[in-house]
Amino acid sequence: MERLVVVGGDAAGMSAASQARRLKGPAELEIVAFERSHFTSYSACGIPYWIGGGVPERDDLIARTPEEHRARGIDLRMRTEVVELDVAGHRVRSRDLESGDETWTEYDRLVLATGARPVRPRMPGIDAAGVHGVQTLDDGQALLETLERTPGRRAVVVGAGYIGVEMAEALVDRDYEVTVLHRGEQPMATLDPDMGTLVHRAMNGMGIRTVAGAEVTAVRTDAEGRASAVVTADGRTYPADVVVLGIGVEPRTELARAAGLPLGDSGGLLTDLSMRVRGHADIWAGGDCVEVLDLVAGRTRHIPLGTHANKHGQVIGSGVGGGYATFPGVVGTAVSKVCDLEIARTGLREKDALAVGLRFVTATIVSTNTAGYYPGAAGMTVKMLAERRTGRLLGVQIVGGAGAAKRVDVAAVALTAGMTVEQVVALDLGYAPPFSPVWDPVLVAARKAASAVRSAGH
Repeated sequence: MERLVVVGGDAAGMSAASQARRLKGPAELEIVAFERSHFTSYSACGIPYWIGGGVPERDDLIARTPEEHRARGIDLRMRTEVVELDVAGHRVRSRDLESGDETWTEYDRLVLATGARPVRPRMPGIDAAGVHGVQTLDDGQALLETLERTPGRRAVVVGAGYIGVEMAEALVDRDYEVTVLHRGEQPMATLDPDMGTLVHRAMNGMGIRTVAGAEVTAVRTDAEGRASAVVTADGRTYPADVVVLGIGVEPRTELARAAGLPLGDSGGLLTDLSMRVRGHADIWAGGDCVEVLDLVAGRTRHIPLGTHANKHGQVIGSGVGGGYATFPGVVGTAVSKVCDLEIARTGLREKDALAVGLRFVTATIVSTNTAGYYPGAAGMTVKMLAERRTGRLLGVQIVGGAGAAKRVDVAAVALTAGMTVEQVVALDLGYAPPFSPVWDPVLVAARKAASAVRSAGH
């Protein structure tokens, strides 16, 4: 009987373990999984909505408990952290975080699903009580406990990416006075600055104070060692009863680095299409600790999303269980919202296209989510990038009201298929006044982009 060892008990790791178990029974494959936290198989993406009160209970985010995994023949060891990989010896060293006991466990096949951690810049006060990153359910529980026992109602969010804007909304929903500090020209650096301006304007209109070009240099603490203010490089001070870090995340790959496994430019593990770690036939990796192929840019990137992690797990489990599956890559699709504003992007931004040497044209249009005369029609802005010579679609960004974000899925399919903007114009999309104008906003943007391609020539 072979033994599979899984390091990490959330989306990628437990999807891999569960798929492998479907293909091979306990008599053929022993599965041992290690998870350092208190929870397994949960939706990290739902944490801001639980913090904000939209999701009533923490356990609503848990898809499968440790007991349910164990009932399916997986030896899941909670609160146990793997602290060393011995690749040559085919074994891992784990530490029980409650007792401190350490154990070596041999493996025939290994899955690394160690996830990512919130970026915590080195500065005075960054580890003070009241300063929180939000990546795991444990992180969310700790933040919620702080919010419930802190009498003040001032919150500072450092960073304005997806986590930053989602946490800003969550804190507004909890009646906090929210200030968002970010280093960029506009919030949501995953968008081009002109589209980020729309997000900035909307956040300010919702009562969220956003400060651009703000480089945080320290967190001040009170006499009890709790966060009391955030200081920026220009000497300004922003009072804070709680500080939330929304700067982004980095792959948790220190074990892999120490073991000499191959890492990419962002520090994520490098794998082949079957999610095997390059150069290691008996080691797979998936989830937020890996880099994935960007199908549009043609290079690997670190894109930590639960959608990818679950797919990685299915692919890995199939390979471990004797089947065959691949993960060909992504086009960089992501959606979010802040209060009533929906935000979406897929493909390349302008700076991404420039970084890989692509010449391009852009087109930006303003439309509505329904027919303009239909009650409740809300505006949306669509920006589209196309390759100058060929007209190939390169990227789409959408900011607007209800129904704006999921329109990006049309663009994601078009990008995956390598379509030109002329071909996008011809797509037979659904129409009725409650759902879109006669010309869907994505098609209007594609038509304008196609015109720009023709005007630009070669």
